[in-house]
Amino acid sequence: MVSPLRLGIDLGGTKIELLALGAAGNELWRKRVATPKGDYQATLMTMVALVEEAENALHLRGTLGIGIPGTEAKSTGLIKNANSTCLIGQPLRRDLQALLQREVRIANDANCFALSEASDGAAAGAGTVFGVILGTGVGGGIVVNGQVLEGVNSIAGEWGHNLLLVDEGEGPACYCGRRGCVETYLSGPGLAADHRRVTGQALSPEAIIALADGGDTSAEATLCRYEARLAQALAVVINILDPEVIVLGGGLSNVERFYRNVPRLWGAHVFSDTVATGLVRHRHGDSSGVRGAAWLWP
Repeated sequence: MVSPLRLGIDLGGTKIELLALGAAGNELWRKRVATPKGDYQATLMTMVALVEEAENALHLRGTLGIGIPGTEAKSTGLIKNANSTCLIGQPLRRDLQALLQREVRIANDANCFALSEASDGAAAGAGTVFGVILGTGVGGGIVVNGQVLEGVNSIAGEWGHNLLLVDEGEGPACYCGRRGCVETYLSGPGLAADHRRVTGQALSPEAIIALADGGDTSAEATLCRYEARLAQALAVVINILDPEVIVLGGGLSNVERFYRNVPRLWGAHVFSDTVATGLVRHRHGDSSGVRGAAWLWP
């Protein structure tokens, strides 16, 4: 029998957040603490302490799901592709299960975002959902009929490291070792870098957006390029996955014009006479990752 208490942990590079949900998905308890910098053992013990504190406060023992900035390799159970590098090569799930004496479920943080929005968020009721994080990096997660799709290589949804062929592979360098990845254009730093390359101005994404709203032609041109690239990149997802809903999260998801302009542009790249896919803003915002981790137990 599944516990009426679902615990979710969002393990980030700077903070660890635990959320406790009741049987109906209602929030019961929440706490956020700083992530021990570069210290795997301290990170483990911080998560264990949060679980124990929540369960003592609520007088219940819960299921536990964790969203991480990486993935667990199916063949070894070790963490890979994590931008929190102290996790790489570590048996995170096995270690937590031993410490907490229960099964633990782990998923990529973008998958948790997508699951949260598909469960009771902006895409609730949709059969196929693609969740997009447009922030410091670019992430993606896929949910089909309420279940996260991980894939045989544990990389389903990792669209941020496909090439965006605006420069035929000769674009900006990406940390993954290639050039011209979606992430190098569509992340927040990618938007700022594109504006700097064209105008010579070193501005934050927020400043560029504010200037465009105020009628600045250079900033407007930067956002138009961004929208065209986002439309092209999402069209590839639509051609392969054909989702009912695409949900945007992350800092750049709050730009209202994207929801008008990108669907108008992506039709030129989609292999269909009409495109019924919806593009929507997240409902749960920064809480989607930790909520999705809790929803790893349906």
